[in-house]
Amino acid sequence: MIKGKKVIVVLPAYNASKTLEITYNEIDFTLVDEVILVDDLSNDDTVEIARKLGIRHIVEHKENKGYGGNQKSCYNKALELDGDIIIMLHPDYQYTPLLIPSMVHLIANGLYHVVLGSRILGKGALKGGMPLIKYVANRGLTFFQNVMMNAKLSEYHTGYRAFSREVLEKINYNANSDNFVFDNQMLAQIWYAGYEIAEITCPTKYFADASSISLKNSSTYGFGVIRTSVQYRLQKWGFVKNKIFCNNKIHS
Repeated sequence: MIKGKKVIVVLPAYNASKTLEITYNEIDFTLVDEVILVDDLSNDDTVEIARKLGIRHIVEHKENKGYGGNQKSCYNKALELDGDIIIMLHPDYQYTPLLIPSMVHLIANGLYHVVLGSRILGKGALKGGMPLIKYVANRGLTFFQNVMMNAKLSEYHTGYRAFSREVLEKINYNANSDNFVFDNQMLAQIWYAGYEIAEITCPTKYFADASSISLKNSSTYGFGVIRTSVQYRLQKWGFVKNKIFCNNKIHS
């Protein structure tokens, strides 16, 4: 705990057997109280390794629910376990667990309700192996989203995120897509609810065992990002009423 707040790390896992242990071993358990692993019907021994590591809370999907569906299970379980600060960490070791203390402190001290680990802040994205086409797409989509959402994030596409319990209880994340655009919809919901988002520099690591989405899924994600941004702007203007924003309370 930190300042009396329960800290939970959630691991949305799919075929993470080769990297789960190294990821888990770098988690700072002087701050982190619980770890939840949600396995999205992996084809390898991810669940067996999780049990050997002593992870107490393992959720096994009986069918593959997708990246977004996995996160829904992660956050629902974390709230069920009374988590006050919830960090979403990919178990493929693409994002370093060593940033957890920095992310947790920003929330525990009441500075922000949401913290992102940005691969774009600084100059490490390309040096860390991010493919050029993904870097260019990241920059283009982020520019478009910042314009549509009147914001100034360095990137919307990182999978390293920390949330306060308040945020997860406020936004309607269960109404989001079960696919990769879930991440983007969450940030749109957070902006719409009036919260500020902090970013910290996160080293970029691309390697053979790290997960990566296909070109087809990347294209689907890109169009989903554009659609989410347009939906957000139309909702703010009062032209439409989208269900992903309906349960949000807009702060003054």
